[in-house]
Amino acid sequence: MSNGFFRVPEPANEPVFTYAPGSPERAKLKAALADARAREVDIPMYIGEAEVRTKKKVAICPPHDHQHLLGYYNEGDRSHVQAAIDAALVAKTAWDALPWPERAAIFLKAADLVAGPYRARINAATMLGQSKNAFQAEIDSACELIDFLRFNVHYMAQIYSAQPNSSAGVWNRMEHRSLEGFVFALTPFNFTAIAANLPTSAAMMGNVVVWKPSENQVYAAQVIMEVLKKAGLPAGVINLIYVDGPVAGDVIFSHPDFAGIHFTGSTPVFQTIWKTIGENINRYKSYPRIVGETGGKDFVLVHPSAEVDVVCTALIRGAFEYQGQKCSAASRAYIPESLWPAVKEGLIQNLQTIKTGPVEDFGNFVNAVISEKSFDKLVNYIDRARAEGVEIVAGGTYDKSQGYFIQPTVLRVDDPHYVTMCNELFGPVLSVYVYADAEYESIMPIIDQTSVYALTGSVLANDRYAIEKAVTGLRNAAGNFYINDKPTGAVVGQQPFGGARGSGTNDKAGSMLNLLRWVSPRTIKETFDPPRQYGYPFLNPDE
Repeated sequence: MSNGFFRVPEPANEPVFTYAPGSPERAKLKAALADARAREVDIPMYIGEAEVRTKKKVAICPPHDHQHLLGYYNEGDRSHVQAAIDAALVAKTAWDALPWPERAAIFLKAADLVAGPYRARINAATMLGQSKNAFQAEIDSACELIDFLRFNVHYMAQIYSAQPNSSAGVWNRMEHRSLEGFVFALTPFNFTAIAANLPTSAAMMGNVVVWKPSENQVYAAQVIMEVLKKAGLPAGVINLIYVDGPVAGDVIFSHPDFAGIHFTGSTPVFQTIWKTIGENINRYKSYPRIVGETGGKDFVLVHPSAEVDVVCTALIRGAFEYQGQKCSAASRAYIPESLWPAVKEGLIQNLQTIKTGPVEDFGNFVNAVISEKSFDKLVNYIDRARAEGVEIVAGGTYDKSQGYFIQPTVLRVDDPHYVTMCNELFGPVLSVYVYADAEYESIMPIIDQTSVYALTGSVLANDRYAIEKAVTGLRNAAGNFYINDKPTGAVVGQQPFGGARGSGTNDKAGSMLNLLRWVSPRTIKETFDPPRQYGYPFLNPDE
């Protein structure tokens, strides 16, 4: 290729389409939804150059219409995991040797494909497969996915361009090698963008990847893989498999070439993975990189100086957008006595206007939770709260006859350590604790210590002293902290995302920090006029 110091296009956040009535994007999306519902797909695994199909077909149905068949995916076994590893290692030499601008071009092209011809299709796949409404799909599977690809290319170029100083007669250089071996990407159901980012961020830095998406996200994962292939990603660089998690883990975490895991999912699963890696540490050629984001029990702290309409909006959007199935969703709120009557009334009035139903009806703000398993778990918490005398301020009803629908539910608890204030529910349930106004500062240690998580949180206040006290007092309670906003909606390039404690390794997806985890630096020192004798001046005798 030509010599040159190449500068990648300056990234900017992808504009969010509104899907307002009469807009061209609304018409295209409705057509894509109709087309997807009108046919059944047979989704293969992608291992090396092969599209692999098996005898075990697993049905894919919309969570909001579980009697409708979208198609099937082909479930694999341990032999397919091994085949994916083998294909990745075969592809590694050529991929790692490919000049970085050529790698960059693939992912920049993928971003443009999603922004253009694939936008409606990937949004429709996310809406149908994950029961996400048009706006939530747009900010996820279109805009955030595009942003991840474009900004990560930008960060990659910055990493490669940062070089050490050199003293006289010396040239110091730093190269960022890919990891030795392969990376395992284990991705969640709730964000198509995350499902794309976890394998592509590692691959972008020259690594090869075995990617296992959530079984509830396969429908959109297939579209991601189609986009990457169309963008020119060589066969074997990212291998997409659909295999039971423990089966995949048994093969992958025993392999000597396992070099790292990029994970988003539950805390218990991540802790099990970490333990398994530790137990197998003597098997590996190098110490594997362990990068994970594992969820949260995210809070909203309201000060008496806050405005009621701001509080109600932050709670409703933060708790109930995408049915509360965001890792960052507001699931516990602390509200002062003086504001509670007005906030309660505002929540009830607003929730009465919210429609729940299928994603194809664009008037529905709330859709279905992801699966029957999730539905049953959430219903158990709601029924338990009702049986134990917890006040159900709003919602508390549910129905799974057609889809897994749970009405947005607000619980007022008397105990700040009640189970729904502590456990991650991952659904449309908000627990509220009302505190005495004078206890604003003393409630902060309770917020800080109630949960094992530390992902997101927010403070709503007009009093600047109160804001500063929350920022300081809750310093370690959230990796992403919001002032006068809901605790969701991190934007690539603006709010790098991740938390600590039980919420993960805080490696900040959407920033250079994350990409640095997928390289192994090598320092090269070249001396132009090397010494020719060992002695130093201090060894000479005094005259």
